Order: sequence, then structure tokens, then C-alpha cells
Amino acid sequence: MTDLHRQQCSNLSTEDSALQPDERQTYLQQLNPRWELDSKQQTITYSYHFKNYYQTMAFVNIVAQIAHQQDHHPDLLVRYNNCTVTYSTHSVGGLSVNDFICAAKINAAQTL
Repeated sequence: MTDLHRQQCSNLSTEDSALQPDERQTYLQQLNPRWELDSKQQTITYSYHFKNYYQTMAFVNIVAQIAHQQDHHPDLLVRYNNCTVTYSTHSVGGLSVNDFICAAKINAAQTL
């Protein structure tokens, strides 16, 4: 399987379907192990922690750039020294490969 962070998101519509449980697990295993699948398996979430507000906001700007480039936008909960990122694809009513691609891109950006 190709590295997720090298892939590009595709346009999805209500005609497309959410990933199946085995597909979600396969993609989840390719991410940082701190990404969590919610109990209904509809979202993936990761809480990033930082030393201060400046670092948190710098991270938020990285996420915003990835979201803009991929045209796939997460829900963000921003606090002084942490940011919780949650992905789900509303058009398919659950998780799509786009969610995992963007999560992988964030992980890759964090290691730079």
C-alpha cells in the first residue's frame, strides 16, 4: 500500500460509501498509534500537546494549510497548549480514505 501521506484526497459525494471496519483498521494501523477511532467508528481523533499557545497556533496553521490543499477539513478544538483534531467525511456518513490521508499528512508535518 502506498504511504498515506503521499496520497491526495479525492472528491467524494453521497454516492460514495464509508470505509468498512476492516478498511478502517488497515488505515488506522498506518497512523501514529495515538490516533483513536471513536466508539461508533465514525471519526478518528488525536490530541496534540504543546509547550505554549504560540506552538499550538503554529500547528493549527499547518493543519489549515493541509486542509486547504486537500480540500478536506477537520474539526479542531484549540486550547492554550493543545489542539484536538477530529476527522470524518460528512458526505459518506463516516470515515473515508481522505480522513486517513490528512491524518497521515499531519503526522508527517509534525516530524519535520
